[in-house]
Amino acid sequence: MRARRVGALVLVAVLALAVSSAWAARLDLDDDDDSDVLDELLAIDEEEEEERGGLDAGGGDGGGAAEAVRRAQSMVLVLDNDNARRTVEEHAELLLLGYAPWCERSAKLMPRFAEAAAALRAMGSAVAFAKLDGERYPKAAAAVGVKGFPTVLLFVNGTEHAYHGLHTKDAIVTWVRKKTGVPVIRLQAKDSAEEFLKKDQTFAIGLFKDFEGAEYEEFVKAATTDDEVQFVETNDRSVAKILFPGITSEEQFVGLVKSEPEKFEKFDGEFEETAILRFVELNKFPLITVFTELNSEAYDFEDLESMVEEVARGFKTKIMFIYVDTAEENLAKPFLTLYGLESETKPTVTAFDTSNGAKYVMEADINAKNLREFCLSLLDGTLPPYHKSEPVPQEKGLVEKVVGRTFDSSVLESPQNVFLEVYTPWCVDCEAISKNVEKVAKHFSGLDNLKFARIDASVNEHPKLKVNNYPALFIYPAEDKSNPIKVPKKLSVMDMAKLIKEKLQISDVETAAATDNSPPPENVKDEL
Repeated sequence: MRARRVGALVLVAVLALAVSSAWAARLDLDDDDDSDVLDELLAIDEEEEEERGGLDAGGGDGGGAAEAVRRAQSMVLVLDNDNARRTVEEHAELLLLGYAPWCERSAKLMPRFAEAAAALRAMGSAVAFAKLDGERYPKAAAAVGVKGFPTVLLFVNGTEHAYHGLHTKDAIVTWVRKKTGVPVIRLQAKDSAEEFLKKDQTFAIGLFKDFEGAEYEEFVKAATTDDEVQFVETNDRSVAKILFPGITSEEQFVGLVKSEPEKFEKFDGEFEETAILRFVELNKFPLITVFTELNSEAYDFEDLESMVEEVARGFKTKIMFIYVDTAEENLAKPFLTLYGLESETKPTVTAFDTSNGAKYVMEADINAKNLREFCLSLLDGTLPPYHKSEPVPQEKGLVEKVVGRTFDSSVLESPQNVFLEVYTPWCVDCEAISKNVEKVAKHFSGLDNLKFARIDASVNEHPKLKVNNYPALFIYPAEDKSNPIKVPKKLSVMDMAKLIKEKLQISDVETAAATDNSPPPENVKDEL
């Protein structure tokens, strides 16, 4: 029974054709196997254990731990500053995990890496396994290409391959086998097929009578190119029917099998590498992808799941549906930040178009009719984009606060000339520039036809405000708001005031500003 977290979810619909596959699969925990080997792989280094006093020379549990460590040393190479580069060069195939003891993601990946290594060893793989504490041995990390934590690298004859896939045993095993020359698993017996099905993974199946011919070669090419989905081949129709019961071909067949309600997908295209790859890419995702770090099954989605699945079925291969539990803060925060949303207490539907970066939010109630219309509008391009905005401010100060919702009225539609400062809280130079803008605003405060404003671009967006470098300063002349004047941010306070006077043809600044006893631009002190 799933634990209930009322209201703690976000539904995300994403255009699927260009989406990164790193977001694209259910992160299931694999069944533990090869427990003895796994214990060895997870054993900490003997030197570290001795430092912690964990190895008891007197026997008992300590002796057993020591023996486990000794067995581990024979299978997992422990790299350091002295042996890292040499170890990589000495092994034709080496799978390396770079980690840091304090890194939470390293801790979560470690058992998956260990399971993958144990599975590869059981398969007779020639790949050697190594681990490297990159924090303890930074020189070694730099020497072998570990630039962050965790990092999984495969070295094949000295060539480095970085792993960017899912942190699951099967995903790592599949990737390593493909990179080391085993892109396809051949199954020729019924019991082998039945055992393979127990893995409960997504895989592509190919039936080819003699394992030869142009079509078969294209299948193998696709298997080699795709790094994520396991490809399986057989020349026995009875074996193929165990894997794909609905198979109808006597000669050759390609299909996709998933551990989802929509389990079997048949390939009907030309037997050509690109077509097979596209078929796999568009059909490998479940109708709704549950996006969690290790899929704890702790979410409350029952009330909406069947409705969303039904809608998702109608947009299969066109829109990817992703479910994010906002209780999983590490996963949900990037999504919420992207849309400028706080932690949501009710379901929210958003969308992201990977082709142009446009964002959308569904304002209507979540039901089948509204969700279907939202998706249709997303596909036909009629859905109005969403832009982040803070709440509308209630007070106006010397420098008016502008938000996404007020950008039109405060800047573009204002009858005044507008000097706009665009900043972000994390910008190094923004604070100093803001102080200078306030000084200039104070100097010109007596003018009715000029106002100063600023907008925090980290939480506010507008389609006519495109800024990539902060801070940014603009003058929006009253007579032509469509062509703002870019103001150099390195100008002194005095020069900034002179530029405003020149561009807006202000001839009597001294008189206008006299009510605030501010000095004229020529006397404004340069504090930059």
